[in-house]
Amino acid sequence: MDSLLGVNEELAEIEGQISDIFRALSNGFQKLEKIKDSNRQSRQLEELTAKMRDCKRLIKEFDRESKDSEYKNDSDTNKMLSEKKQTMIKELNSYVALKKQYTSNLENKRVDLFEGPGEGFAEENVLLASNMTNQQLMDQGNQMMDETDQAIERSKKVVHETIDVGTETAAALKSQTEQMSRIVNELDSIHFSIKKASQLVKEIGRQVATDRCIMALLFLIVVGVIAIIIVKLVNPNNKDIRDVPGLAPPAPSRKLLWIPN
Repeated sequence: MDSLLGVNEELAEIEGQISDIFRALSNGFQKLEKIKDSNRQSRQLEELTAKMRDCKRLIKEFDRESKDSEYKNDSDTNKMLSEKKQTMIKELNSYVALKKQYTSNLENKRVDLFEGPGEGFAEENVLLASNMTNQQLMDQGNQMMDETDQAIERSKKVVHETIDVGTETAAALKSQTEQMSRIVNELDSIHFSIKKASQLVKEIGRQVATDRCIMALLFLIVVGVIAIIIVKLVNPNNKDIRDVPGLAPPAPSRKLLWIPN
């Protein structure tokens, strides 16, 4: 820690916190070896696991802070910080492996506890039954039958509730299926309408093109007729130009005869 004070005070503080956690973990696992009760061992392991999570978070903060100050430090200092981080990670991993070992041992003990006493309980029940009178045995049997009936009633209730939920789910699925069918039908109708509209647009386009061609032809005819009329008016004696049907030829110029008195 003293070596980091001259480099970065925040890094030194984080290293101090990590060292404290490592000491607490070491003492905690030593204490765990002396605990015989499974419940206390489980609680102790939970506390140690919480400390390991804090240590992991601090190591990440140490790594982030060291990377932020890389540009300020020389290569030797950066190498030293990297080695410290690796050492912290290795030590934390060793405690994690130790915690997994204790957890596995604790689970094995719990399995033994659940499996082992079954035969003892059966023998104890046999001994109790042998010491009971007939009336006590009948009362005990009636009590067990009542408990069984209650359990059956609870099971029936659960079954009825499950059936109700299944019925509601089936109704909801049926409604959704019908809704999906309506949506599909509407989509088919929309698709047909779009297809029909596309055909109408194409027909309208063809009609517009035909109308334009006819209008252009009519325009050319009108222009030609107007041109012929203009030429006829300008040069009425030109025989090479035919008369326009429906248009009377120009009237011949009349000469007035003057008759003296």
